[in-house]
Amino acid sequence: MKKKALALLASLSPVLAFAEESKLDTGDTAWMITATALVVLMTVGGLILFYGGMTRFKNVVNTVMMVLMAYAVAIVVWFLWGYSLAFTDGGPLNAFIGGLSKVLLHGVSYKDLSGTYPEWVFATFQSTFAAITIALAAGAVIERMKFSTWVVFVILWITFVYAPIAHIVWGGGFLFEKGALDFAGGTVVHINAGVTGLVLALLLGKRKDYGRAAILPSSVILTALGAGLLWFGWFGFNAGSAFGANEVAGVALLTTNLATSAALISWVLMEWITAKKPTLLGAASGAIAGLVAITPAAGFVDATGALIIGLIAGIVGWVGVYVVKKAFGYDDSLDAFGVHGLAGIWGAIATGIFALQELAWDGSPLQNGDRVGQIIVQIESVLFTIVFTAIMTTILFFIAKAITGGARVDEETETMGLDEAVHGERGFNI
Repeated sequence: MKKKALALLASLSPVLAFAEESKLDTGDTAWMITATALVVLMTVGGLILFYGGMTRFKNVVNTVMMVLMAYAVAIVVWFLWGYSLAFTDGGPLNAFIGGLSKVLLHGVSYKDLSGTYPEWVFATFQSTFAAITIALAAGAVIERMKFSTWVVFVILWITFVYAPIAHIVWGGGFLFEKGALDFAGGTVVHINAGVTGLVLALLLGKRKDYGRAAILPSSVILTALGAGLLWFGWFGFNAGSAFGANEVAGVALLTTNLATSAALISWVLMEWITAKKPTLLGAASGAIAGLVAITPAAGFVDATGALIIGLIAGIVGWVGVYVVKKAFGYDDSLDAFGVHGLAGIWGAIATGIFALQELAWDGSPLQNGDRVGQIIVQIESVLFTIVFTAIMTTILFFIAKAITGGARVDEETETMGLDEAVHGERGFNI
């Protein structure tokens, strides 16, 4: 893919097109439109149910609104300038950021192709990735962050964090040039979202009753249903990242389903062994951990690699939620870092360990048989994403806080619940 992408980059076309042909393929186009719709469903269907069910009943509306508003704002920002910053040539700054030649798709005709399907479809597919990434981060700060501050932060974050990371890893930046493997968003999406969530949680501080009272989910059934929709939609997320109806999409389909199932089993077993009770919430969380971990590797590994990645992902996610979080005492409300951040780190590194040479179709160092070199590049991409995202998120948090006059709701609002205090609605009229 890399050689093909670089050729396209030279003409300022998207660098992630799968094929070199300039002829429209209706099959590829139909699949990419379908995959895009599946990713939309992940966010505005799956994630709102997954997060909404995990939230206390007095904050369900606010949680869903944070996800929906993040999605909508991110989509608008993406087409205004985010897409251009991520997927055009940035000239002397190209190692870190693209340019502004395609602001609001300026100069891009609906007939222009990205490989074998319209560039407008590619831009829309990528917009859903940007949107779900910041929506995932919302899970770390629900029940205490001001809605206005969140909206301002989303605008800034898509511009100054997501777009640069997407360009650096996928759009021709320095990690792309070094051959970092990230099939569908291990670093760009999940480590990015997890680290963002953790930093925001630390900056906002704990909920006032965290550790002093039981904080119970409003409905584990809704969470399980949300996990199921996320699992379903993830086939668009991962198999869609093959950028065509091709063999690699089939690889991603198989590995995604297998790794997710394995992670669900290993998480539940960890609960069963330690707490003697296998929980539905644990099963749902394990599935998400598996989906996260296989994302960067989905098109690069076989069934054996997917199975191992998934089994370890369930354990990593469980440790993140029940060991790491407890040890450091931070209040990551819905475990965005424990599941997405840590499982994403494992998946990114595991990609270098288990990627097969015959599936490394993007011109990576692995094609030259350099397994150790590939693992080092994977670790470099993880470390860069963590450091860059943590620093930029901190800066943008304080900018958003200054613009909106504070980042956290007052104590009375937090006690009452943000649903009625902020939105004038109840999620459950009981």
